Amino acid sequence: MRRLVMIAIGVAVLAGCGHRRNDDKMIFRYNESAGITTLDPAFAKNQSMTWACRQLYNGLVQLDTGLEVRPCIAKRWEISNGGMEYRFTLRDDVWFHKDALLGSDSTRRVTAEDFVYSLGRLTDPAVASPGAWIMREVEGMEAEDDTTLTIRLKEPFAPFLSQLGMVYCSVVPREVVEKWGKDFRSHPCGTGPFQFQYWKEGVKLVLRKNAHYFERDDDGSPLPYLDAVAVTFIIDKQTAFLEFMKGNLDFMNSLDASYKDEILNRDGTLKEKYAGTIDLVSTPFLNTEYLGFNMESDGYGLKATSFRKLRQAVSCGFDRRKMMQYLRNNIGAPGTGGFIPKGLPGYSECGYEYDAERARKLLAEVKKENGGELPKLKLSTTANYVDLCKYIQQQLGLLGLEIEVDVNPPAALSEQVAQGKTGWFRKSWVADYPDAENYLMLFYGPNRTPAGPNYTRLDNKKIDKLYEKLRRETDGERREELMREMDRAVMEEAPVVVLYYDQVLHFTHKGVTGLRSDAMNTLDLRRVKKKLHN
Repeated sequence: MRRLVMIAIGVAVLAGCGHRRNDDKMIFRYNESAGITTLDPAFAKNQSMTWACRQLYNGLVQLDTGLEVRPCIAKRWEISNGGMEYRFTLRDDVWFHKDALLGSDSTRRVTAEDFVYSLGRLTDPAVASPGAWIMREVEGMEAEDDTTLTIRLKEPFAPFLSQLGMVYCSVVPREVVEKWGKDFRSHPCGTGPFQFQYWKEGVKLVLRKNAHYFERDDDGSPLPYLDAVAVTFIIDKQTAFLEFMKGNLDFMNSLDASYKDEILNRDGTLKEKYAGTIDLVSTPFLNTEYLGFNMESDGYGLKATSFRKLRQAVSCGFDRRKMMQYLRNNIGAPGTGGFIPKGLPGYSECGYEYDAERARKLLAEVKKENGGELPKLKLSTTANYVDLCKYIQQQLGLLGLEIEVDVNPPAALSEQVAQGKTGWFRKSWVADYPDAENYLMLFYGPNRTPAGPNYTRLDNKKIDKLYEKLRRETDGERREELMREMDRAVMEEAPVVVLYYDQVLHFTHKGVTGLRSDAMNTLDLRRVKKKLHN
């Protein structure tokens, strides 16, 4: 408590401070408390690695701020054969970053064959990329010539283009990758707006401007504008917050519970005392926070119908709106809809509002069917979500349902969930690509962990059939109908308790412009400028 008070005092003192002097260079500084373990795009499995790799690499396509697929290295494409063949025409002015391994000129132009190699590398067992699943739809690939790439699918799959916009699908040069092998992680070479300069792991990462980057702005000026990007790795979020307030960091993503009340009002807006020094941009985030039940557990010894009633009672037994107001400063939207988050086609209000009377009725039925007793539940979570879980514990306790909150290290909880060793757990799902299918795949039987992301291990034949229809459907309207139908079926079965749909918060100092926000929480630094201070 004393530490938090001291931080609040420090922030108040620093609120009027300007930026640190950057001489004549525009260097964008941000902190990555989660750390970075690799700069190889084939292993960019979380936000910290994705953010860094997006500065270093490009793929065939990219997503705009509205999450629509746009050209990148592929300047156009044609889809034929009932949605099973994609023919990409590539730009001929994209060059890899300077590297002595790339011949006498230390660079070379990107060709279609580079994409055959880069995408094929994802499925190489020796590489063991966590992005291998993206290629499961691919039947084959062919470089017809230097600027023509054809990809054939096994069956139609509407989200395929969006998947190609993921960092996993970035192009890399065979010569450099094969020279370094696993050490390519620290010797990256791509085509992106910035190129590798320096990395002391756990301390600092520096990327410098790629002077030969191929993209330009609307006026024809070359991108990027920044001279460099510097990333620090301060683990303590309160310390990082102070660094931001002092002007040693230009950008802060999201916020920690320890200082949220210092910088935000109860309604989620920026406090007036910071309005002159800080900008806040907030957008919906394709991230569903939830509690998941392990459907392969013994169900607390209950019959299947009683276990379902118990799950439904939990879902309607606490007030999400008050939870968001008091514990999240209304950052995000209450999870009263389905598992598909707001902002995606297919979202619908098919979830659970707070209904204490219905919850009591369901629990009474469970109690009657269970010999007059209600089971005691253990909810496994991590330290960052203890406040939410204790709130739910208190609310459900008023209905007679006893809950133990079990706090675990993040890695340990992830392992327990993957192995099915916990009966009830907190988890989140951030979209890999902007399509509701990416959320609904969590409830497809064959995707049960460890084979896929079905962490609840749900096995429901009706839901499986709906998912299989959705995967094959290419008509937009029919796809949305199937999305909503499957989401309703999932919420009726209630393997998950949706808590809330998250929100992106980007804090920057005045003088930083051009930082674009989207619902995937992408860090796009191509158009960022930073006012230099004397």
